[in-house]
Amino acid sequence: MESKAHLRYVRISPRKVTIVLDLIRCKPVKFAMAVLRHTPKAASEYLGKLLKSAVANAVNNHGMSESDLYISQCFVCSASTARRMRPVSKGRGHKILKRSSHITLMLKESVKGVSCGSKS
Repeated sequence: MESKAHLRYVRISPRKVTIVLDLIRCKPVKFAMAVLRHTPKAASEYLGKLLKSAVANAVNNHGMSESDLYISQCFVCSASTARRMRPVSKGRGHKILKRSSHITLMLKESVKGVSCGSKS
């Protein structure tokens, strides 16, 4: 059984979110929550809330045990980009791209002898 949580149109660059996602991929939920709490990145706040939501979905909707959960998949996709202009000298303008992200987190219950990434 798998539990999902999505976070759409977050106003942070996908590149910045990927750095933090790599820290928590294939980790148990309690360990991932501790890592997010102590990581000084802007994406940590969003991912902490998303992880809490995914755990709540797993426990309440699917009846999974919170202590056995681990992050099976997590990824980020780019969402719409807001384009702005910054005035520069001689009446010209440079582009500013304000990127946003769609973040997805999937949780699974761990089974004895099966680790994340192993196929069985």
